[in-house]
Amino acid sequence: MPEQPLGQATFYQYRLLKKVTLSKPVLGIYLTLPCLAVATEMIILSWDSFLFFLLAFALVLWIHFVIGRSVLFILGSVYAKRWHFVLKTPWLGYMPEQHVSSRMFKKVQLHTTWIGFCLFGVMAFWSPTSFMLSALFWHIWLLLPRYYAILRFMGQHKDGMLKFNDQDISYYMQ
Repeated sequence: MPEQPLGQATFYQYRLLKKVTLSKPVLGIYLTLPCLAVATEMIILSWDSFLFFLLAFALVLWIHFVIGRSVLFILGSVYAKRWHFVLKTPWLGYMPEQHVSSRMFKKVQLHTTWIGFCLFGVMAFWSPTSFMLSALFWHIWLLLPRYYAILRFMGQHKDGMLKFNDQDISYYMQ
């Protein structure tokens, strides 16, 4: 392979296989779910559920970050540098900012899902009911868009690359 002159970047050729656009009505419903959940908790359980709801949100974001970062570290992935903490809906939390292997993305999400449920199961013995319900809600709510992406691209080539944008998800083949 010939040497590249200094200052020239490597260009990767990706072929778009499928693109899924996130509809605004579905995003609107997705974004109203936390309001409905906290209102329901406050009516059924207690008024201090709002505080637990906010605390659980911060804790779940941190747990997702730690699990995702740990999985990438354990797998020795070169993708760890491409993953960052994102504050854009619906991709809130620890997400890849560039193209990422669909296999690696699935592994991170699967580990985040099950380890998160196990942690919340252990925490359930010492935490108030309102806090645990809030934590479970946030855990599922944050994972919903990710599993939506996984399900939408289930029939595609296993060696594909995912790219998450604000309004769509793209599936590429290298």
